[in-house]
Amino acid sequence: MKLFIDGKTGTTGLRILERIQNRKDIKLISLSEEERKDAKRRRWALNHCDIAMLCLPDDAAREAIRLIENPAVKVIDASTAHRTREGWSYGFPELSPTFRQNIQNGSRIAVPGCYASGFVALVYPLVEAGILDPSVRLTCHAVSGYSGGGKKMIGEYEASQRSPLLDAPRQYALTQGHKHLPEMKYITRLNTTPIFCPWVSDYYSGMVVTVPLFREDAAGDTDAIRRVYQTHYNGPVVFYQESFSEEGLLSACALSGLDRMEISVEGNADRILLLARFDNLGKGASGAAVQCLNLMTGQKETEGLSL
Repeated sequence: MKLFIDGKTGTTGLRILERIQNRKDIKLISLSEEERKDAKRRRWALNHCDIAMLCLPDDAAREAIRLIENPAVKVIDASTAHRTREGWSYGFPELSPTFRQNIQNGSRIAVPGCYASGFVALVYPLVEAGILDPSVRLTCHAVSGYSGGGKKMIGEYEASQRSPLLDAPRQYALTQGHKHLPEMKYITRLNTTPIFCPWVSDYYSGMVVTVPLFREDAAGDTDAIRRVYQTHYNGPVVFYQESFSEEGLLSACALSGLDRMEISVEGNADRILLLARFDNLGKGASGAAVQCLNLMTGQKETEGLSL
């Protein structure tokens, strides 16, 4: 299988390379730095591979799709550009057998956004089970390491002289216009876009996504929700855990460098916390892309992943 990674020098692309570089089933099509700037060479690579992985900004990903003229080329896109587009399969196989089959049989796969991965994993099965009505109005809180902001943000946090404002967690998406919101609503089939409060903090990678619920918003108690997750998430990549609290605290970087996701439920009889913990560069990006690649090519689903 010939694979071309368009954008392999970015954070996501580099992590993908780490996971596939020793695989004998993959022949990597590589372009030099100069060739990557040559439109003709890039077009050639996009049309002479079996699978193109796009690790690009949205506009560049759309351009790459326009450059692909070979109908046999399959695409895995890690950008936001195609996650809610008709004709594209959403790359989260754990959601249902249909999602898994669409990835296995599809030619256009959109890798979920990092925050969206946690939100969708928590909410989708509860809507499908009838525990959450699509009309429910939800809030989502999340914290991520600074690698989620790409090379520019990594440079800001790791600079020898940096702003003291970076020493404390920073909330963003204050206008409620975050780019993951469309897929968070679309994939879960909610009627209303959730309120989303993401934070970036001074550590490299890893994240926690939290969806709080009042008991009256759910057609079932915490035990009913746990039963849904226990049935839905039993590996090999996404797992339900009875609790992953550490003496009443929860670290967002506990799965840094890994490709698995942990799902749990905390709270009490009146107020429930739905929790997803994973690495924003793992199941939230590069690990998810490699998992989709494995499913598309009939390889072991966890091949190359660090779990």
